[in-house]
Amino acid sequence: MSEESKRIPHITWKKWGPYVSNREWGLVREDYSANGDAWNYTNHDSAEAKTYRWGEEGICGICDDKQLLVFSLGLWNKQDKMVKERFFGLTNEQGNHGEDVKEYYYYLDNTPAHSYMKMLYKYPHNAFPYEDLIEKNALAGKKNPEYELIDTGIFDQNEYFDIFIEYAKSSPEDILIKITVTNRSTKDAPLILLPTLWFRNTWSWGYDDYKPALKSSDSTKITINHKNLKIKNFYAKDASSVLFCDNETNNQRLYQSNDAQDFCKDGINEFIIHGNETAVNSENTGTKAAFFIDETIPANSSKVFEFRLSDQNFEQPFRDFEDIFEKRKKEADEFYTDLQKGIHTDDEKLVQRQAFAGMLWSKQFYHYNVEKWLKGDPAQIRPPRSRKDIRNYDWKNFNSFDIISMPDKWEYPWFATWDLAFHTISFSIIDPDFAKQQLKLLTLEWFMHPNGQLPAYEWDFSDVNPPVHAWAAFRVFKIDEVLKGKPDVEFLEGVFQKLLMNFTWWVNKKDVNGNNIFEGGFLGLDNIGIFDRNEPLPNSEHLEQADATSWMAMFSLNMMRIAMELALYNKVYEEMATKFFEHFLSIAQALDNMGEDDFSLWDEEDEFFYDALALKDGTNMFLRIRTIVGLIPMFAVEVIDDEMLECLPRFKERMDWVLKNKPELASLVSHWQVKGDDSKHLLSLLRGHRLKKLLERMLNEKEFLSDYGVRALSKEYEDDPFYLKLDGTEYCVKYQPAESDSYMFGGNSNWRGPVWFPINFLIIESLQRFFFYYSPDFKVECPTGSGNYLNLNEIAEFLGKRLAKIFLMDENGKRPFNGQYPRFQEDENFKDYMLFYEYFHGDNGRGVGASHQTGWTGLIAKILQPRFTQMKMAKAQTESPEETGAKVDTK
Repeated sequence: MSEESKRIPHITWKKWGPYVSNREWGLVREDYSANGDAWNYTNHDSAEAKTYRWGEEGICGICDDKQLLVFSLGLWNKQDKMVKERFFGLTNEQGNHGEDVKEYYYYLDNTPAHSYMKMLYKYPHNAFPYEDLIEKNALAGKKNPEYELIDTGIFDQNEYFDIFIEYAKSSPEDILIKITVTNRSTKDAPLILLPTLWFRNTWSWGYDDYKPALKSSDSTKITINHKNLKIKNFYAKDASSVLFCDNETNNQRLYQSNDAQDFCKDGINEFIIHGNETAVNSENTGTKAAFFIDETIPANSSKVFEFRLSDQNFEQPFRDFEDIFEKRKKEADEFYTDLQKGIHTDDEKLVQRQAFAGMLWSKQFYHYNVEKWLKGDPAQIRPPRSRKDIRNYDWKNFNSFDIISMPDKWEYPWFATWDLAFHTISFSIIDPDFAKQQLKLLTLEWFMHPNGQLPAYEWDFSDVNPPVHAWAAFRVFKIDEVLKGKPDVEFLEGVFQKLLMNFTWWVNKKDVNGNNIFEGGFLGLDNIGIFDRNEPLPNSEHLEQADATSWMAMFSLNMMRIAMELALYNKVYEEMATKFFEHFLSIAQALDNMGEDDFSLWDEEDEFFYDALALKDGTNMFLRIRTIVGLIPMFAVEVIDDEMLECLPRFKERMDWVLKNKPELASLVSHWQVKGDDSKHLLSLLRGHRLKKLLERMLNEKEFLSDYGVRALSKEYEDDPFYLKLDGTEYCVKYQPAESDSYMFGGNSNWRGPVWFPINFLIIESLQRFFFYYSPDFKVECPTGSGNYLNLNEIAEFLGKRLAKIFLMDENGKRPFNGQYPRFQEDENFKDYMLFYEYFHGDNGRGVGASHQTGWTGLIAKILQPRFTQMKMAKAQTESPEETGAKVDTK
């Protein structure tokens, strides 16, 4: 085992990590307004002077797992209007396509124990164009491209710094920090560096008046005094002085009120920008401090700055600095070399390693106690009563104080439940314990609502995400089992028990008519529908959703499969497996035969699944628009072999009875009695004919199939938009391959054409499961009309390669995700740095939406990983299944 592999299971090595958000302003947690306008209650400019209640933000920051102490980097190019302490971006109202970070930073490397980490920030020499970005985007409108930082011309003469930030741990609480500043210009350029340390404010809210302190007697060391921290010293190799203030709100500046604080959060900024010497504490003590380094970086040159944050007292803290760094970098290389043995090209290895880096860097300390947030704190002004009508009032049980994998620490610096399920699949390859912990976390009683609902995301915990938690839990369980050579039954059983409550919540709350046809709402697919699926329809109509119903069929099969696995260790679970088997059959029956008119969500005429509108006269009407909603029924698929059934005789007996005595149910699913390859049985919403018809649409390049994956909407609607007139209102849906031109959901997300990774990944996995049942002779034309026929496994590989093309360098040396900017495609200081966007242009693969959403787009790491290569490698390093007596499913 590599040295890093040995460290991963030890939680002490993860005590410190990259757990600092890139943005805390503009969040629900920090919003104490009367109208719920989170974006404006705290904004980018006020963030400089306002102390946060629930978390901290910074550039390339690290902190402990309780976020008691934070380190991040402050910068000033002697041109900006403020010290650069946080990344700038537009609010949801300012951006012409919603919130949007307007900085360039890249996550380059990281290891699961965070023993070595590296990222890059590109900081301009000239004044940052804050106002220009706001004004130009305000004029752009929904139909125009976003006005980006590169469009301002600020990088045209290479007048910028590449600032590389690296961390290496000598031990769990002895952390070396290296900052390498490279001037890319032909001119010398000044730069002030402010490596900054501060305590999260825990003393101003009325619970604990203990106030820690930072102190210094010279320019080389800051002493850290906190009763709950082992780290005691912060060393600098080259600093001229130390500046101190306090992490306290500047009430005078923000609210024009008398300020009892002598030194406030923005004190260092005031001293640097305005020369205000009274803003910093001349006695060299406070709760926020920064080393002051004023340098001129020569043209086309680099300069290195060294720091050490440690629980040790050193007389020569930098004597072994380079040796430790080189050792940790070498160990990181060894870890990824082992992991990537089956990957053939250096470019694929580069993409995968940066994908893992992005996921690891996107961990974040997440603190939010809804009951305290609603009531307010003893030492603060009571929040307005209107809060109970704005959001999350019914979630008083919610109380997070955890490290959580975030979708994007600037645009989405709060967990999203269905995003997180996908994150864990990639995490399971490098750190299965963390993956399991994340899945278990959301089912704990201080996350899950007492009624069984999982919290969706911070803006509205009561919103509804697709129920993919059971799928992710079983996938992670099986990967973990092979990696470690034994099953973690306790994990699987614990999650299963909580998901029973969640399944019941779905049945009780999202099946309006009690007919096993589910509504669900937008289900994470934002604007995919003709109208807002989260809002009531005007005249008592309601949607019968093919995707909601299919997700529930998938949920049923996932729960059935988990129960079968648990029944191998405890026979009680055989009855639970039977329960979910029968529930799946009921959903399948409803999908194909709902209501008195035997209306089916499968349209025999078009041979596609559609949502249906249940009209007030009791009839149903298809909404014949081809979206990925019609492909989601593919996800409800499970394959069981005879060997498994023989281990579960009671389950097999009941299943045989149901299929024999209720032939109307048996005929709805793929013929259970018709055994596939090696005596396997298939449970699916799709018989072979329907599967082929869906694939015929999906693999048609004039409809769903892009060079870069499966689009969310048929391209047919580009020239021939879909129109629907309902109750005097005309609705229109047009194929839009990239940004949305709609204000639905803020206009910052688009499911009307682009390629999204989570849905594509589930398509690939489903095809692999179908292939496990069907023989290789079951082939489909791919692409449709090409005359080339592939089996289902080959189609899965075909789609994986198209997704990988988004990031991999093409024959012209370009990476499609980088889009239309020559600098990003050709400049050696840009072209090999990856950004893992929220979604991708349906025609050219350009990255769209949140630019650092390595969360579910990080699935590219799993796609690039050769199947079973990692498992076989890891299994060789652990006990064999035979030695542990564990049952391992290697199929």
